[in-house]
Amino acid sequence: MLKVALIGATGAVGQQFVLALDKHPWFELTNMASSERSAGKTYVDAIRDPKSGILRWHSKEILPEYVSEMILSKVEDLNPKKFDIVFTALESEDAQLIEPRFGRSVPVISTAAAFRYEDDVPILIPGINDEHSELLGLQSKKRGWQGFIAPLPNCTTTGLVITLKPLMDRFGVNNVFMTSLQALSGAGRSPGVIALDIMDNVIPYIPKEEEKVQIESKKILGHMNSNSITPAAFGVSCTCTRVPVLDGHTEAVFVGTDEYCEPEEVKAEMLKFSKNITDKKLPTSPRDFIIVHDDPTRPQPRIDREVNDGMTTVVGRLRKDTVFKNGIKYVLMSHNEKIGSAKGAVLLAESLKERKIL
Repeated sequence: MLKVALIGATGAVGQQFVLALDKHPWFELTNMASSERSAGKTYVDAIRDPKSGILRWHSKEILPEYVSEMILSKVEDLNPKKFDIVFTALESEDAQLIEPRFGRSVPVISTAAAFRYEDDVPILIPGINDEHSELLGLQSKKRGWQGFIAPLPNCTTTGLVITLKPLMDRFGVNNVFMTSLQALSGAGRSPGVIALDIMDNVIPYIPKEEEKVQIESKKILGHMNSNSITPAAFGVSCTCTRVPVLDGHTEAVFVGTDEYCEPEEVKAEMLKFSKNITDKKLPTSPRDFIIVHDDPTRPQPRIDREVNDGMTTVVGRLRKDTVFKNGIKYVLMSHNEKIGSAKGAVLLAESLKERKIL
């Protein structure tokens, strides 16, 4: 068993890490750290509101007993040499300072944006761009580290890239337009979204989100050279909005392809890719990485977000586009806190371990 530390354990993403690591066959969560005000408390007390006594447990699943009485550490008290992996669920400003402190000694797998755009840092999704993991060794060598930092993409990018990969491989992609309808949990608990702002409403702007998706999609689907990644050549334009849905990001996607393609051909390529994806046998891998519905009323977050425990990207409304010369359009739904965050990070750790990078 590899020993694991979790930094940022009490937030919404940190709580999803706790669930993803519960009874894991390869990883043992041995220490957790959070903010100064939580250090020294038991985990269950740290996630309890001090005024109301209400347990601020984001998930519908029960808090696992194994972490309930674990004492939270201060970040500075964690000795990185006592762990095989460090998972972080931090805001980017905190990650900028904390993650290098641990990456010098041990692999860090992060959900933060802090290092995604640096030349020696790949943005990895298992089965999508595994060849980019070569950059982790170069990163360690360049920085003189024993470990590395491996960030996940933005949760909105994840479902988009998973569905674009089979299209790009088979038909080529030259332009992508996307509009997202993003769940409330993507904003986190703090600062989060005020209930009076979001109820009966759609917020048409999420700061920095569109830029993240546009840059990350091209980097993930780019070409690995000897010591860097050349971004994919296609254009990406998106509009990101917040909607009153708890979990699950929905995206309307329009793709211009290099070659002519029919919806049935695209469906076949997506399902073929899902079937043949390389990391199928890992503990956290879903049975289906992509599901394609013929029912025009799917996907829907309330129905589809927990398919394969939130690790499947669900596609529907696959049809010809009438503007692009060669084009296709579809709707996807991806669980922002599972495949797009904590469970996706655990899957990445499994993939790196399987390939002896951890």
